[in-house]
Amino acid sequence: MHHTPKRCSVGIGLGSHDLGVATHSARLYHDGLFPVVVFTGATSPTTAARFPRGEAVHYREHAMALGVPESAILVEPNAANTGQNVVFSREVLAAARLSVTSVLVVCKPYEERRSFATFRQLWPDVEVVCASEPVEFSDYVAGIGNAKLVIDMLTGAMQRVMLYPAKGFTIPQEVPAEVRAAFERLCAAGFVSRLIRS
Repeated sequence: MHHTPKRCSVGIGLGSHDLGVATHSARLYHDGLFPVVVFTGATSPTTAARFPRGEAVHYREHAMALGVPESAILVEPNAANTGQNVVFSREVLAAARLSVTSVLVVCKPYEERRSFATFRQLWPDVEVVCASEPVEFSDYVAGIGNAKLVIDMLTGAMQRVMLYPAKGFTIPQEVPAEVRAAFERLCAAGFVSRLIRS
């Protein structure tokens, strides 16, 4: 999204297989961009082995190891998709009686656009700023250790950007023709394990 990180009411780190989300959340916290962070996410088939206690719980532990105080972290351990990340995080913040006018969403680099669209759809009255680790694609793949998984997930994320507005899950976004063409080439090349089957 190329957003410039700015101070927000809260940070929300979206759970996934990528521990870099927690690392970058800790970095942004130490930079003073939010006073409290919510880590949100249960487990999925992709993350159960790596994060057996849940994505949010492991993110919390990692952030604390990087110096984020326990008092600055809220955990939402039940969300199974991005929409639930939004809804359940709102509930956690409301229960903590925190006033929220802006959210700094921290996610995987290739999920910024879909995350932004989901937050705008489900929490339209707050300002949404997206951030992710500033990392080159080759370095990101090396960090995850599975190129096909990353490309499969990237392709799945792109499909959701295109399909989800019609389902009411996200706001619509323009998808340039060259991006649609790249998506079709990746699908034709077999990167389809994360696609929604109609």
